[in-house]
Amino acid sequence: MTDGLVDTCGVVLAAGGGHRMGQPKATVVLDGQTLLERSVQMLAAAGCVPVYAVVGASVPEGSYAGVTFVTNPDWASGMASSLRVGLAAATGEAALVTLVDQPGITAAAVLRLRQAHRTGFAAVATFDGEVRTPVLFDRSLWAEVADAVSGDAGARHWLRRNPDRVIPVACDDVADPTDLDLPEDLTRWERTCS
Repeated sequence: MTDGLVDTCGVVLAAGGGHRMGQPKATVVLDGQTLLERSVQMLAAAGCVPVYAVVGASVPEGSYAGVTFVTNPDWASGMASSLRVGLAAATGEAALVTLVDQPGITAAAVLRLRQAHRTGFAAVATFDGEVRTPVLFDRSLWAEVADAVSGDAGARHWLRRNPDRVIPVACDDVADPTDLDLPEDLTRWERTCS
């Protein structure tokens, strides 16, 4: 706990095939880096150690120092299976879960979630008051969340059913939750950020 915060690992959900994008999103290149490289570097900058990348449809090439790849053989069943695999691999006192297709999530947002950590709670980024990712899960919740998730909804239903154990953390001023789902989303993002 060198930064004064609880030991937190990072979990990047990056297993999907990206059918609408035309390729696995983890392999999409934005500004000279894959989306997975960007996610890994962002988590490391926020002090998440180690970082676990849940892969499935492909294992992207690139520079991934300090990353442990965890394979989800059931990746095609949806995000829930990747979340279960990621939480099973997680270490430390909390796990920060993020999605590979959100390049606007920043280390500043992750640090806010880490600062909001409380034993027995999930700290969740909100944008315009809406619960989104990333989400920081206290270690005491990992098994329960893994048992509760299904399909492609990730932890959304667990979070809605347990509002008394969710700490909303506004991140509008430090991050952008936009998902890149289609090739035109990537083009629009590149235009907006250039």
